[in-house]
Amino acid sequence: MTSPSRTRSKSSQASLFDDTPAPSADANAQSQKPPAADQPPPTLEAQFAALPPAWRAHLTPFIESDAYAPLCRFVDGERAAGKTVYPADVFRALRLTSPDEVKVVILGQDPYHGEDRGTPQAHGLAFSVAPNVRTPPSLRNIFKEIAASLGHEPPRHGCLDTWAKQGVLLLNTVLTVERDSAASHAKRGWEKCTDTLIHELAMRHDGLVFMLWGAHAQAKRALLGGKSHFVLEAPHPSPLSAHRGFLGCGHFASANEYLVKHGRTPIDWRLPDEAQMLA
Repeated sequence: MTSPSRTRSKSSQASLFDDTPAPSADANAQSQKPPAADQPPPTLEAQFAALPPAWRAHLTPFIESDAYAPLCRFVDGERAAGKTVYPADVFRALRLTSPDEVKVVILGQDPYHGEDRGTPQAHGLAFSVAPNVRTPPSLRNIFKEIAASLGHEPPRHGCLDTWAKQGVLLLNTVLTVERDSAASHAKRGWEKCTDTLIHELAMRHDGLVFMLWGAHAQAKRALLGGKSHFVLEAPHPSPLSAHRGFLGCGHFASANEYLVKHGRTPIDWRLPDEAQMLA
């Protein structure tokens, strides 16, 4: 456990990679807009460049590493070859939740690789789905657990943007995937990227709640560097494992108890009646 105070990120400088002046707030806002549906997404390097400065600071060790350029070449090469890659807006989770606002980190594995009635399921947040997409089984089990422990009725949709805006970082450890090909972008460099992000977030901030579901997510505990965060572990919410301990884990109630105890506003785990895309 930690004290309620958190170390503020020192990473609000305008530019980390050159001596050019930082773009204006208006320019930043323009660069961070998601791609239009009828336009190809920006290159991965361009999406890295358009990250909010605070997140770029957290990712500096990766961007300056030998793994950065090969990852960009791979993802952009897949798109250039005519393959459909989800999501188009790769870093949407980071645009919705700034580092200094993070309270809870929920780790997923890789984005949804399918579509529902012509709409891609993935939209840049772990476990979340785009509006008008039917709720996948793992997310239904998450809602079941929230209903059981907090008494909230399961929502009619699976868009978790409102959680992200409250400080829930919904982070997949691999951030892109080829359509209809699960884990197709694993072991291509994303893991080094998100490992860096998790480690830097854990080291630069205090009093975070980490929800680690399943062996893949639990393996990331070593990245926390021994800092005194509140770590919650359970089986994955997949139908294959949810009944082995995810259902009944009480993680959502426990997270809020921890936040309140440390002087922070708890998360309202309810969702609005209608899905809201907030960025």
